[in-house]
Amino acid sequence: MIIDVHAHWGPWFFTMDVAEANLATMDRYGIDLAIVSATEAVIYDAPTGNRALASVLEANDRLYGYVTVNPRRLRDAAQDLRTLLPTGRFVGVKIHTDYTGSPVTSPQLREALSLVASFDVPALVHTWGRSVLDLAALCHDIPGLRVIAGHMGADGYPHAIEAARACDRLYLEPCWSHFPTGRITQVAAAVDPRQLLFGTDATLIDPSSAYGAIAAANLDPKTQEHLAWRNAATLFRLPVA
Repeated sequence: MIIDVHAHWGPWFFTMDVAEANLATMDRYGIDLAIVSATEAVIYDAPTGNRALASVLEANDRLYGYVTVNPRRLRDAAQDLRTLLPTGRFVGVKIHTDYTGSPVTSPQLREALSLVASFDVPALVHTWGRSVLDLAALCHDIPGLRVIAGHMGADGYPHAIEAARACDRLYLEPCWSHFPTGRITQVAAAVDPRQLLFGTDATLIDPSSAYGAIAAANLDPKTQEHLAWRNAATLFRLPVA
């Protein structure tokens, strides 16, 4: 089984052939389940995008959703969380720090993650460089918060090791448009395998990028299973065998 914890639904702001081909892309790479955020919610308007995604999830049992939260619109965020999480089709929160102008060190993000923790769902947060260390500090400070470092810091992946060791409620998800040699191997060898997740950034990035990097890492079978699906099933409380 494979669970993709970092995927998207809906067209992007530039031309691309795979913009809405979620299920076809999943079938091509053997991905069983994907947790998606609405592109409209991430890039433009969170409440409108979240509502559009809700109707899609009703008809697709292989897709689960993230409620996209804009830390600068927390009243809207709280309303969406109260409305959408009880449907059972939304299982977490997505926050993009750059598009919302809410860096990991900002008071807005701290408040947003405190809100997320109060709903007892995980948050996927965009990280880059050293910001993964700041996210670990927030995770440590906010009781009950479970947070995924999207891209595991990208070029700051060495910091992701320190971050994961600092807080066992912080998870690492590896998708990135670049995959330096040894990146996955280095991180997987240094952190608890129960903190590793699989993510592709589809449909923005073709899953072959993440697949190739993970295959090249030659992980042991137990670590592969944790990364591919077991950790995600536990973290998001998904009803899988």
